[in-house]
Amino acid sequence: MKTITNIWIILVILTIFAYLLGYLKLINSSLVAILLITTFIKGALVIDYFMGLKTVKLKYRLIPILWLGTVISLITVAYYLPI
Repeated sequence: MKTITNIWIILVILTIFAYLLGYLKLINSSLVAILLITTFIKGALVIDYFMGLKTVKLKYRLIPILWLGTVISLITVAYYLPI
């Protein structure tokens, strides 16, 4: 149970970090990349620990991880694509 609490604290810290960057208007291209990476990390932690996929076979974990990677990749392309 202590692991879940630690994961939850990490998720809260990463969320507060993202919120503060937006609130303080400290967004630039490099920070957007950091935010997208932290979003992927948060999603992976939720998939592994809160969806209970940490102990299942890798092929079942890859489905939501690949979906998350695809969505974040598309957001990255959309953000960095010149208008």
